[in-house]
Amino acid sequence: MTKLTQPRETSAIVYALCAVLLWSTVATGFKLGLEILAVAQLLLIGTAISWFVFLCAVVVTRSFRMSPGDFRLAVLLGVLNPWAYYLILFSAYDRLPAHIAQPLNYTWAITLALLAVPVLKQKLTPRAGGGILLSYVGVVALLNTATPPDSGSWDYLGVVLALTSTLLWAVYWLVNTRSQGNPASMMFVSFSAGLLLVFVTCVLGPGLPALTSRTLTYGAWVGIVEMGITFLLWQQALRRTANTAKIGQLIFLSPFISLVLIHFVLGEQISIGTVGSLVVIVIGIAITQSKR
Repeated sequence: MTKLTQPRETSAIVYALCAVLLWSTVATGFKLGLEILAVAQLLLIGTAISWFVFLCAVVVTRSFRMSPGDFRLAVLLGVLNPWAYYLILFSAYDRLPAHIAQPLNYTWAITLALLAVPVLKQKLTPRAGGGILLSYVGVVALLNTATPPDSGSWDYLGVVLALTSTLLWAVYWLVNTRSQGNPASMMFVSFSAGLLLVFVTCVLGPGLPALTSRTLTYGAWVGIVEMGITFLLWQQALRRTANTAKIGQLIFLSPFISLVLIHFVLGEQISIGTVGSLVVIVIGIAITQSKR
């Protein structure tokens, strides 16, 4: 590594670690927010704040430009994210302990690998197939070794919702590969469409949320940490590094840091079986994403 590239690599690692640490907090933030807000209400505040961030980005950079085709695609993406994906994900967190919902949602990378076969015409290698199988073995182990809440059994609708969220997130990224527009413009239009849908869902459902310091704090947690600034930090890390694989491996720290926060902040009991199952899931994802 030359003297010129070493500072860039160091800064890339710093950006990546900041992103990983922020992403590690979101499961805890979801649960805390859902204690005082309904699913649609938390999503409305978070989406509104994130929409404002993207609006500022477009205005400051003067980057609003896109073709009619990209505009239609951005609206479609807004239906998927933030509306459908986060409504389902938050519903899963509302029904499940965070230490169960978080690992289940983390398997979206496996769902993406499976969908890439028919959609992107990618081949599923034996190595990738083995990694996928291993991850789902980890999911089964998670539901069988972790201790359910007081009811004595899992809310299996919550489990289905968490796994469905992985499907929607994978579809979102696959559809996103068709985009040729400016990223800031695409996100602004997507979140404009999504904000409208979330607003209607809120009005027809639980009603509009009360705007207090607590609700705004959790909404900002969702809108800035989960949907906004963390992606920008990760993007900066990837731009500065000459070794994207090394930076990419840091993301595997996130679910384990998240479990620590879930235990100490939310007070959820994390069993050895939960940790072991998460290790199996992460190893399976790593095998699936690795190249020969």
